[in-house]
Amino acid sequence: MPRKAHLLLVDDDPNTLASLSRAFRLAGHEATVCDNAGRALELLRTDSFDLILSDVVMPGKSGLELLEDLKKAGVKIPVVLISGQANIEMAVRATKLGALDFLEKPLSTDKLLVTVENALRLSRLEDENRELRHRLGKHELIGSGPAMTRLLAQIERVAASETRVCILGETGTGKELVARAIHEKSARRENAFVTLNCAAVPAELIESELFGHEKGAFTGAAVKHAGKFEQADGGTLFLDEIGDMPVAMQAKLLRVLEEGEVERVGGDKPIRVNVRVLVATHRNLEELVTQNAFRRDLFHRVYVFPLALPPLRERPEDFPELVGHFARQVAAQNGWKEKTFAEDAIAELRRYTWPGNVRELRNVVERLVLLAGEGAVSGADVRMVLPGASGGTGGGGVASAESSGTLADRTEAFEREVLLAEIRRNNFHMTNVARALGLERSHLYKKCQQLGIDLQSLRKP
Repeated sequence: MPRKAHLLLVDDDPNTLASLSRAFRLAGHEATVCDNAGRALELLRTDSFDLILSDVVMPGKSGLELLEDLKKAGVKIPVVLISGQANIEMAVRATKLGALDFLEKPLSTDKLLVTVENALRLSRLEDENRELRHRLGKHELIGSGPAMTRLLAQIERVAASETRVCILGETGTGKELVARAIHEKSARRENAFVTLNCAAVPAELIESELFGHEKGAFTGAAVKHAGKFEQADGGTLFLDEIGDMPVAMQAKLLRVLEEGEVERVGGDKPIRVNVRVLVATHRNLEELVTQNAFRRDLFHRVYVFPLALPPLRERPEDFPELVGHFARQVAAQNGWKEKTFAEDAIAELRRYTWPGNVRELRNVVERLVLLAGEGAVSGADVRMVLPGASGGTGGGGVASAESSGTLADRTEAFEREVLLAEIRRNNFHMTNVARALGLERSHLYKKCQQLGIDLQSLRKP
């Protein structure tokens, strides 16, 4: 068997207990024995077991009554019932109460071991499914307001097709979550979902990242490397921030989309790939086309079904759901007691302009859960963490500057808020931040240092 299991054996016949425990120990398992249901319940309070095997007919409480008690107590351990007086009615009742299997005495050792192995395998699969659902919860799209309802309906409609989708939205609105949702609802969901942030890869490496390279293709290419297209074969490739892809690379991407084949850097043979490509950007692609910063032919290839994500400030109805979801997530990840948020706290969070959108909200909720005292998180707690929560500027996405202090202090506070908002809006692409603010990159980094902005800490999720 793949792993050692701890079994609880319940039977009033000492010979049966001795025989079963010997068989299980020879098979590599640990067996704890007891002769009545009451003792079994006591053992379950103090020890952990992978499987329970219980006789049905015993003095005092029967195996069926034990099964009822386990069900009422919410015990999830699988149970196999055994009886020398089995009948169809008894077996049906056991199944309705949640018994995994029902075996008749006398027992065949081989059949018993196979039954136990199958029960343990099923239990492990259920555990893995629960863990998978927990992990997928991190990628769940939360919200039931009008904007999210429309978005979810569009996702449902386009996911089942092979149509290329261009996901549009500000930084932090959840573009990758939408791409994952499309993949999970598509016919490709059993295959890989691969991502690449075009803004995060240096221009000289992006071809190798997308298409792969052969050993020795360039300095440092010590081994053959399969690119993102090959990794996503049969599945979905998500190209985030495609608006930041170098123009020279756009031509090569266009060819792959048209021909359905890639050629590794340093290679001489085309490789067929079957990949659905989803793209996303926070930039205006149509404007980039007019500026010759984005190829018109590639634009028409990827901009088939535009999907616009609403910014957080346009989703006031979703705040209670989002905050509750993030609070539960943070508590589960850290083993903390779950925090609730008072109505005035939700109201304060709604007033803020959220330049970093849902990503910023998640970070703020974690900070509030960590810093707030006993009881629910209050509006005062929110104001302490978000000084601008009560008086954002509205459309600009930058919280208002300090309302007290010297002119120098207020100016510094305002500059800091402007820089933070622009950094988040551009997803930490510092070249774009510098361009938007009319600064040299070197001056931008010096300014961040002067204003106490720790870029490394900000980048942490």
